[in-house]
Amino acid sequence: MDTLPVFLARLVPALPRIPPREILRIFIGALIGIGLTGLVTALMVPGSALPFLIPPLGASAVLLFGVPASPLAQPWSILGGNMISALVGVTVALLVPNVFLAAALAVSLAIVAMILCRCLHPPGGAMALTAVLGAPAIHQAGYHFVLMPAGLNSLLLLVVALLYNNLTGHRYPHALPVAKPVTHKTQDPPPTERTGILRPDLEAALAQYDEILDIAPEDLEAILRQLQAKTFDRRSGGIRVEHIMSRDVVAVQPTATLEAALQAMNRHGIRDLPVTEPTGHLKGFFTQSDLMRALAEHGRNELSHPVSDYMTPRVQTASASQPIAELVPAMADRGLHAMPVTDGEGRLVGMLTQSDLIAGLFARRTVLEPG
Repeated sequence: MDTLPVFLARLVPALPRIPPREILRIFIGALIGIGLTGLVTALMVPGSALPFLIPPLGASAVLLFGVPASPLAQPWSILGGNMISALVGVTVALLVPNVFLAAALAVSLAIVAMILCRCLHPPGGAMALTAVLGAPAIHQAGYHFVLMPAGLNSLLLLVVALLYNNLTGHRYPHALPVAKPVTHKTQDPPPTERTGILRPDLEAALAQYDEILDIAPEDLEAILRQLQAKTFDRRSGGIRVEHIMSRDVVAVQPTATLEAALQAMNRHGIRDLPVTEPTGHLKGFFTQSDLMRALAEHGRNELSHPVSDYMTPRVQTASASQPIAELVPAMADRGLHAMPVTDGEGRLVGMLTQSDLIAGLFARRTVLEPG
């Protein structure tokens, strides 16, 4: 049996601390969103007996500007949820004369309809209730209520949210984490997804709740993997790229010939060459695969072409201060054998290879498990 303080504490949601700047952002967004939606609706349908704003829109604004990453706040949830619920509410109001029964049926059927249509939106329940209990003008409008004001209000508020959220640093619609490509074109998942947090385990854990959680499984998986990486970094003693990278790096300039690149690879026993300007700024990456492609096109006797014709110009780089844990997914899942290390101005300062990374991970294990 919980004590009274414990019971009362359970009544308060465990929300994370919201910075004052974010609170101000939400306030301004809701102010602009509701204000513009009401104004534009009134201008578009002057003299209408229908209200230019309906109460459920206030709840939609809470989701759109307060928690725009929520699955319940995405565009289809807003438009589909509100309009489908309005359609259900109008239909029930026309078919069921008893107002109490109609109100209960409208809300419950609207919830079911939104779930089936994958557009669950909490304000939709209020939208269905408004269609049943609204003013006489709403009842007289019949199915016109679905389009105006329900549909028009929802669309206008959504447009404002699309512009405002993106302008204030919140990508909307919310972008789910992109699935990692499998570099070897096989059925095996990427290496980092074969250990640690596994998607089937996550899905099984979520299934045990047997209820709808207000977070996308992809987002939850991404958060847990970030937590896993941070925990790994903390336990590793903070091993960073600068501790294990090679500093005496062999590089070539963009004008170097393929023959010069081949000789450098053979002389130093390497298969990846950073391509740099005389100033040291990284311009690209030339790999053994690029060399094989050049050989296939020109043959061994025609290697006078410049490296810049075959190098990869856009290269993922690391910084010297990065924890090595952050680079494990990129090198393991994307099959990168080496990664240039650059400073804040894009100059090459080192090279991190898979061998360096393995050595760093082994050093961490020997520290954690001495003897």
